[in-house]
Amino acid sequence: MLPRLDDRARSVGREALDLGWPVAVQQTLNTLMRTVDILVTGFFSPVAVAAIGLADLYSRIPLRIGMGLGSGAISLSSQETGRESTATRDRAVSQALLIGALCGLPLVAVGLLFSEALIALLGADAPVAREGGRYLTIVFAAAPMRIVGFVGARALQGSGDTRTPMVINGGATGLNILLSITLGLGLAGAPRLGIVGVGVATAVGRTVEALLVVGVLLSARTSLSLARPRGLLLTRQLLEVSVPDIAGGLSTEVANFPFNSLVLLFGTEANAAYHIGKRIYQQFTAPLFRAFRTVSSILVGQALGAARPDEARYTARAISGFSLAALGAMGVLLFIAAEPLATLFTRDAATVGFATDFNRAFAVAMAFIGIYFPLSGALKGAGDTRTPFYAGVVGSYVFLLGASYLFAVVLDFGLSGVYLGIVLSYVSRAAIVGVAIRSDDWTDLAARMIAERDSADG
Repeated sequence: MLPRLDDRARSVGREALDLGWPVAVQQTLNTLMRTVDILVTGFFSPVAVAAIGLADLYSRIPLRIGMGLGSGAISLSSQETGRESTATRDRAVSQALLIGALCGLPLVAVGLLFSEALIALLGADAPVAREGGRYLTIVFAAAPMRIVGFVGARALQGSGDTRTPMVINGGATGLNILLSITLGLGLAGAPRLGIVGVGVATAVGRTVEALLVVGVLLSARTSLSLARPRGLLLTRQLLEVSVPDIAGGLSTEVANFPFNSLVLLFGTEANAAYHIGKRIYQQFTAPLFRAFRTVSSILVGQALGAARPDEARYTARAISGFSLAALGAMGVLLFIAAEPLATLFTRDAATVGFATDFNRAFAVAMAFIGIYFPLSGALKGAGDTRTPFYAGVVGSYVFLLGASYLFAVVLDFGLSGVYLGIVLSYVSRAAIVGVAIRSDDWTDLAARMIAERDSADG
C-alpha cells in the first residue's frame, strides 16, 4: 500500500511542479516590476517617493478586484475543464472578463475626478497630493485593462495552461520596466516625465497584457475561447465565488492602515523596519506560496469537476505538504540570514535591529504560511471563498491588530508583542482553513454548483 501512496504523491508533485514553476516566474517578474518602479522614483525626489507610495494604497483596489474575479474564473474554468464541458467553461470565462471590464469603469471615473483629493485624504501635503494624484489618475485609467488581464490569466491557468500567462505577463512586465526607466528618467531621447512616466508605463504594460490575453482567447493557440453569454446562472456563480474574495482582499488592505499606526508608536525606525521585513519576506517567498495556492486551485478544481472528491482531498493535502516543506526551509534560511538581509536595505543600526526581528517573525510564521495558502487555494478551486475570507478577517483584525495591540501596548511587551501578533495571524488562518478542509462542505459546494450548471446546460 505504501509504494502506491508514494507513487501517488510523486505524481501530484510532478503535476504541481509542471504547473507551478511558470506561476512562480510570473510572480517574481511582477515583484521585480514594482521594485524597479520604486527605484526609478527614488531618482526624482522624496516628494515623488511619498506620492507613489500613497497612490499605491489605492492602486491596489483594481488588483484586489482582479484577484477576486480571478478566483471565480479559475474555479469555474478548472471545474469545467475537469468535466470536459468546454462550452460552459468558455461562457464562464467570457462573463468573468466582461464583469471585470465593467468593474473597472467606475475606477476610471474616480481617477479622473478625485485622485488628488484621495491622496490628500491620507494626510499628504499639497505637492505630494498633486504628484500622487497625477500618477493615480493614469493608473486608474487602465483599471479595466488590469482587471481583464488578471482574470484572463487566471482563466487560462484554470484550464491547466500556466505557461501562456507567464509569457504574456513576462512580455508586458518587461515593457513596463523598460518604459518606466525610459519615460521616467528621459533616456534614449524620450521626454523626462518623472512620476507621470512611471504611471504611463504601468498603464501601457497592463493594457498590452489585457490585449494579449484577449487575443490569445480569440486565437486557436489555447483550448479556451470567447463565447456569447447565455443566462445569469454563471454570472451569479461567478459573483458568489468572487465577492467574498474581493471583500477579503480589501479588508486586508484596510487593516494595513491601523497596523502601520500601531508600529509607528515605537518610532519611525520600527515602522521602516517593518516595511523592510515585509518586502524581504514577499520578495523571497511570495512567488512560492502564490504558486502553491494557484496549483492547488487548478488541480483540486479539475478533480472536483471530474467528480473525484477523494482525489481532490488527497491533492490538497499533498500540495500543502510540499508547500510546508519548501516554505519551512525558506523560513529557516530567512531566520539565519535575517540580519544580513536587513543590511541590504539600510545601515541605520536601530532600523537593522528591528528589521532583523521582523525578518525572524516572518520566518517563524513561514510554516503556517506554507499551510494556509495551498489549503485556501484548494477551497477556492471548489468555489469556497467564504472560509478564506473569514480566515483573513480573523487573522488581520483579531490577531494582527487585536493581539498585537494587546501584547505590545496593553501588556507592555513592546515590539515583541507585534512580532507575536504577526505569527498568530498566520497560525489562525492556517487553523481555520485546516478545519474547513477536513469537512465535506467544500466538496459538496462544488458538486452543487456543478449540478446547477449541468442542469442549465441540459
